[in-house]
Amino acid sequence: MNSTSDKALMMKVKKGDLDKLGLLFERYNRPLFSFFYRMCKDCDLSEDLVQSVFERILKYRETYTGNGKFTTWMFSIARNAHIDHYRKEKRSEIPVEIDEDRLEAEENESVIIDQKEQKKNLLEIALDRLDEDKREVIILSRYEGLKYKEIADILHTTEGAIKVKMFRAMKELKDLVTMLSEECSYE
Repeated sequence: MNSTSDKALMMKVKKGDLDKLGLLFERYNRPLFSFFYRMCKDCDLSEDLVQSVFERILKYRETYTGNGKFTTWMFSIARNAHIDHYRKEKRSEIPVEIDEDRLEAEENESVIIDQKEQKKNLLEIALDRLDEDKREVIILSRYEGLKYKEIADILHTTEGAIKVKMFRAMKELKDLVTMLSEECSYE
């Protein structure tokens, strides 16, 4: 096993060499931030959740077995941190607000900017409008580059179920992009 592989570093963290966690943080803080930001569209919250993931990695390092990819284990922790945050927020009865002004501004700006940027904006808006579970599967697969098997492990389901969920999510995303594109062409 390569001494700088994710598994090797995590095994060293598990054995008490906590300095190695810094190397893992350097490798994965940006992909985790990207995952959280795409899920919640809040920079400060995304940064807090990244910190929470690494605190949990440290806290639960004894549970790491080295089986499977490190990123699968890490994104399972990330997903749980995200879910726990919103459960806690729900209990404190702070409503989760959708920033309609931001969505409207993105729609208005997309008319002005070039076609490539417009398509990217439409995709982001459509992604925001998907149900959280569908958005999560697309983000893990298309943006974070995880394989269906890894996503299945994270979500505690089968690879076949992920393929079906991904197919449905991509179909809905395509339909939303088409609808948004048509809306923009009428404005």
